[in-house]
Amino acid sequence: MVDTQTLLTAEGYAKLETELQDLKKHQRKAVAEKLAEAIAQGDLSENAEYDAAKNEQATIEGRIKEIEELLKTAVIIEEGLKSDTVQLGSTVKLRFEDTGEEAEYSIVGTTEADALSHRISNECPVGEALMGASKGSKVSVTVEGKAYEYTVLALS
Repeated sequence: MVDTQTLLTAEGYAKLETELQDLKKHQRKAVAEKLAEAIAQGDLSENAEYDAAKNEQATIEGRIKEIEELLKTAVIIEEGLKSDTVQLGSTVKLRFEDTGEEAEYSIVGTTEADALSHRISNECPVGEALMGASKGSKVSVTVEGKAYEYTVLALS
């Protein structure tokens, strides 16, 4: 596997560490108990509880491996740095030119992107177009053949 950087905020890094500890200390133990109970029932060939516990164990171990890889390649992006242009860690207030509505978004790495929480990736079409923009800039983005225009009202 080729190591690539995982861009995370300090908050995102801490959340992943917390999730990893929970998986290792609590969820692994819980699934091990389920497996022990299922094994105690005898014949494993037709034991639905055993199959379910093995599937849960595989999911937990896969997530542990995924988080460990993310943390191993993590680069913490600094939020709130003073800059005249949009960069990773910036919070951007935008006006949607077609509706006049305004919204505020934080620019984060893909791992932490969550549009419902107004955290967009620097690699998504809007995030990519905003990178390097300054207050007052108009930014155009075409998504699935439809053009959108935004004005950067403020950034921090």
